Amino acid sequence: MRSPRLSKLVSGIPAACLVAAACAFVPVHAQTAGASTFEPVVGQAGKDVIWVPTPPMLVERMLRMAQVTPQDTVIDLGSGDGRIAIAAARDFKARSYGLEFNPDMVALSRREAEKAGVGQRATFVQADIYKSDFSNANVLTMYLLPNINLDMRPIILKMKPGTRVVSHQFNMGDWSPDDTSDLSGRMAYMWIVPARVEGRWAMDPVAGTPAFTFAFKQEYQRISGSAGPGEITYGLREAALWGERIRFSFIDGQGRLREVAGTVSGNTISGEMRTAGTAPVLFSARRTGD
Repeated sequence: MRSPRLSKLVSGIPAACLVAAACAFVPVHAQTAGASTFEPVVGQAGKDVIWVPTPPMLVERMLRMAQVTPQDTVIDLGSGDGRIAIAAARDFKARSYGLEFNPDMVALSRREAEKAGVGQRATFVQADIYKSDFSNANVLTMYLLPNINLDMRPIILKMKPGTRVVSHQFNMGDWSPDDTSDLSGRMAYMWIVPARVEGRWAMDPVAGTPAFTFAFKQEYQRISGSAGPGEITYGLREAALWGERIRFSFIDGQGRLREVAGTVSGNTISGEMRTAGTAPVLFSARRTGD
């Protein structure tokens, strides 16, 4: 658990500029020789919480749950001694950032990143997460507190669909995780930020296929709904949303099972519709209302 009121990261700024900016946030005393002797103590007071580090085995598991790759940008909220961001850069070759309020912990993290040989890929910034823009992350990690997770939840839900979020120990209230892991009672929870699909959609015309309409209800990644048009609507079966990927099926007016799999991109769903005994049909659908 790390002090959660953390540093400011501005998305879209080159890494070299971020490093320079990060240094500018650090008070002079944290850049002196005395700061190099700082050693954190488990249980030390932070701004809102005490500091308790995530065990190395759970750090690795959290990053594996998120399926981190070298193409990812990993941001750790409340990065403490930097271990998660350093592991992401060292073991998964990702570009990583740690946001931490305590300037001594930021300085320590930078030293540890240099020792690990990832000083150019793991950047640490002193700031406040409540004032930070971390929207450029596609993997977000955290070990905060339940109330802070809930504060972050509406911000996280506005992030790019498909962003993976992993929390040590604490969940997100009624937003059910997509995956969990347990290390001797220490929990890790993982969510995929869902696309926003609630509302009415209409298929673009496709030769030989009815122009179906769809109506979705949504609660986080849980979706339900119906297909039409017509006097009778067809309930959706096995409807599922996994980031930007959507799946569902329905029985049409002729009693045929139609299976739909697609990708949501803003106000468009593009994908494939399969019907037994016929070739798959590529389709797109557009949002028509709430």
